[in-house]
Amino acid sequence: MTAQRIARYGTALVLVHLLVNMVHGAAHRARHIGLDTEEKLFVAVVIIAGPLVAMALLWTTRQHAGLILLALAMAGSLLFGVYHHFVAMGPDHVAAQPPGAWGITFVATSCLLALIEVYGAYAGVRWLFRPSATA
Repeated sequence: MTAQRIARYGTALVLVHLLVNMVHGAAHRARHIGLDTEEKLFVAVVIIAGPLVAMALLWTTRQHAGLILLALAMAGSLLFGVYHHFVAMGPDHVAAQPPGAWGITFVATSCLLALIEVYGAYAGVRWLFRPSATA
């Protein structure tokens, strides 16, 4: 896969991730599920800024660094989301969501984020170790 193609696919992946995160954040607000200060910082730095910085790097001669950051940010996002949405019992757990539009949106976006982040972490590593990884 060429560096140009990786940049295009990586950009699409990051933008879809951002869009789903925006909808998920709206579900958090509608359901009154807050985050503490450390969680807000993690979301801002790792889940939102990390992939965006990685995306920007994918279009430069620092694509290698962008792929490392993409894989790490997506893996970190995945671990955070899986723990809070599927492991730790609390208002953030998918099983705690009531029926209704925002409850369904919360659960659906939690699942979508997990899928996107699995693929994002995999793609970052896969593209990093592609045969022509000299970009």
